[in-house]
Amino acid sequence: MRVEFINPFLTATQNVFSTMLGCTLARGPLQLKHDAPVHEVSGMIGLSGRCRGMVMVSMGRDTALAAAGALLGTRPADLNGDVLDAVGELTNMIAGAAKSQLEEYRLSIGLPTVICGMVHSIKFPPGATPIVIPFDCSLGPVSVEVGLVESPQS
Repeated sequence: MRVEFINPFLTATQNVFSTMLGCTLARGPLQLKHDAPVHEVSGMIGLSGRCRGMVMVSMGRDTALAAAGALLGTRPADLNGDVLDAVGELTNMIAGAAKSQLEEYRLSIGLPTVICGMVHSIKFPPGATPIVIPFDCSLGPVSVEVGLVESPQS
């Protein structure tokens, strides 16, 4: 995994959370992904083009509720369709902003998918070892996992 793939997602996440949710993210140390997500709610988007892979934005239940509340103007009482849509839209905004910084790879982004539950397993494409970028903010902890690998030239 090349560092030039990570920095656009790091910057995009910080910008989206600042602009859309009004909170500043504090980044923790980067790490290689080894286990299942540590958070209950995960938004994912596939990426294709000169690179292929995926970005996943994960957060706990309380963080997802607070983020949805910031976007919707009122905090939902429980995980529902609005919360899942909000997490999917945040994931979409992060992927779109990072894509614009990676123009030379001619990336296309898929539609967001959101998974809930404490035990879920996400498989990244072969060869795309994901890097976890942990963040903390006033809404709670968030992590972004990015796994990209250059596509074979045809």
